[in-house]
Amino acid sequence: MVTTPTNPRDALALLVVLGAPPHLVRHHELVVEAAELLIRELRRSFSLRFDAQRVLVGAALHDAGKIKHPSELNVPGSAHEREGEAMLLAHGVAPNVARFCWTHAAWTHSELTLEDLLVAAADKLWRGKREGELEQRLIAALAASAGMPAWEAFSRADEIFAQVAAEADERLDRSRT
Repeated sequence: MVTTPTNPRDALALLVVLGAPPHLVRHHELVVEAAELLIRELRRSFSLRFDAQRVLVGAALHDAGKIKHPSELNVPGSAHEREGEAMLLAHGVAPNVARFCWTHAAWTHSELTLEDLLVAAADKLWRGKREGELEQRLIAALAASAGMPAWEAFSRADEIFAQVAAEADERLDRSRT
């Protein structure tokens, strides 16, 4: 029985143990990079309390279900989401980490945490995709967490989202190697 990884390196190693192909592991590595940049810059701009390690581990495991649904590696699909959560739970991963398998795609759900929204944003921004509705939800969560007006949170966060997205071409080049 596996236990919950406490860092992204161990989470990525778990993917390998579970049978993830190299390009899926590479995808997770690049989402972790985007999450690290996002976290670092948000912490510089906001006074926030959240579990950064859980975000990084979640970024490293969010698409684990694609191991069981390899067709979704190349075409859109959602079967991997709940399947990934179930697979991780069956291997002893804590529910508050396994949940990222579905929350990264279900970011419109009303009961998501700041950590959930950060993983979802990293999964979009790593490749330069700006998802307006997701960013608005994240900005609202940042404003609430930091105790500031939404307009001020937007001003700070929008620059950070743009910075993470701006590095997408380089990450995309590395996703092909």
